[in-house]
Amino acid sequence: MPYKQVIVVRGDLDLSRGKLAAQVAHAAVGAFLEAERSGAPVDAWLREGQKKVVVRCEDERELFELEERARGLGLPCFLVRDAGLTELEPGTPTCLGVGPEEEREVDKVTGHLPLLR
Repeated sequence: MPYKQVIVVRGDLDLSRGKLAAQVAHAAVGAFLEAERSGAPVDAWLREGQKKVVVRCEDERELFELEERARGLGLPCFLVRDAGLTELEPGTPTCLGVGPEEEREVDKVTGHLPLLR
């Protein structure tokens, strides 16, 4: 059974490449830790090579809707809120990490979103 983790990035924020990379990393680590705590199949995901996909949503509203959908399905997730030390105001939501979990379950939340380019 395939597993994956998806990171959703807000498309309406104008982040530098470095800032974007840091926010995605925060989401990946935070969601992984949530998955470990929840008993999600992290060992299987690790054995399969830790598949990660980065996608884009439109804005803050959509990011919150995706978080709500993931939580409603019982998926491990982590919403990143920026500390506000560089490019953004403190508390700005930037990314959502979902999973690792079964691909088909994660796709119920993020499968319709375009890849980040």
